[in-house]
Amino acid sequence: MSRFPTPPRRRRALLTTLCLTLLAAGCARLPVGSTASLDAVRLAEIDRAILDDIAASRLPGAVFHLERAGVVYEQAYGRFTHEEGAGAVGLDTVFDVASLSKVLVTAPAVLMLAEEGKLDLEAPLARYFPECANGGKDAITLRHLLTHSSGLSAGLPATPAWEGRQAAHQLACGQAVTHAPGSLFRYSDINYILLGRLVEQASGQPLERFAQERIFGPLGMRDSSYRPLERMAAARIAPTQRGREGSDAALHGDLAPGQLLAGVVHDPTVRRMGGVGGSAGVFSTVRDVARFGRMLLAGGELEGRRILSRDSIRLLTRAQSPPGLALRAMGMDIDSPYAQRPRGTLYPVGSYGHTGFTGCILWVDPRSGSFYVFLSNRVYPDDKSNVLALYTRLGTLSAQAAGSGAAPAPR
Repeated sequence: MSRFPTPPRRRRALLTTLCLTLLAAGCARLPVGSTASLDAVRLAEIDRAILDDIAASRLPGAVFHLERAGVVYEQAYGRFTHEEGAGAVGLDTVFDVASLSKVLVTAPAVLMLAEEGKLDLEAPLARYFPECANGGKDAITLRHLLTHSSGLSAGLPATPAWEGRQAAHQLACGQAVTHAPGSLFRYSDINYILLGRLVEQASGQPLERFAQERIFGPLGMRDSSYRPLERMAAARIAPTQRGREGSDAALHGDLAPGQLLAGVVHDPTVRRMGGVGGSAGVFSTVRDVARFGRMLLAGGELEGRRILSRDSIRLLTRAQSPPGLALRAMGMDIDSPYAQRPRGTLYPVGSYGHTGFTGCILWVDPRSGSFYVFLSNRVYPDDKSNVLALYTRLGTLSAQAAGSGAAPAPR
């Protein structure tokens, strides 16, 4: 039975354009509902931390969600862009969640197919893709791909020019390992590009259809999808990149100067793949990602519908990496260098989550029964903004607001 049989009590507010104008004077939140089990002082500090980064033009806008024991704190902040007159971000704003795609879709999909006996997590990649049995890749297993211990490079080259999912697969299969599989942790999009294709082969469905039918639909994630412009207006979607001339355009050379990405995936590799990949491409809202987080804490089910078995949840969220390497689950980050900022200083090792390059976080702490979601378009307009210090602040304040101590959880 679900731990959340009815919708949780919610605290919801939208900081309006007037609030942003009054930042220097310290605009207050608009209180709605109860936050009895969350620390209101820390919630106010979370608001201020995000608003300070908006005021410093580190990001145009964002949404935040903290939840514990059925009590929710939600806020929307800022505007779609830095430009005067831009629309205000709301709780229904859709964001490009970048690498959160790996844990919202790809890793769960692989685990679902393993539950059904269609994939073996300990099998070599070459069993499923014989064309990949070269360049030292014959020893790579699905576990290595899921835990970023394959020894493959971080990403696919952009040159010579290529386009399409099949071209990406061929290029991935042509890469040689730089280290023996299982001997090195290196976060790699190639791992999840291969896994995304594996989901398609094992299921007989395009990745986007599998995601809709097996994850987004059953979980009630109504605003989540790949290629969102096929189902909603661009006006709902926070823009990410504006095309530029010169050397700064190296990663986004396919964009004309001034061209705005809104509803088209920010990741240039997945853009070449047509907007759908195992490594990126999902667009979502804060409430949809929160439904996924709620399902994780409930052991794989939500509102009476089971999405993943408890064993799959364990594989997705608890350490599965080879001995001696950074702690990664088969999807979630636990204690790699990328985990330290979103985890903050108080959530223990044993909490887990993931980030996205566009400025997104999902972090879950089973011990306190809390999680937080942060979505933003910090990459607008040119990828140059750095919000890592904000990540640490949000992780620490979220733990404090939810009453999580500093003692480590068992590994």
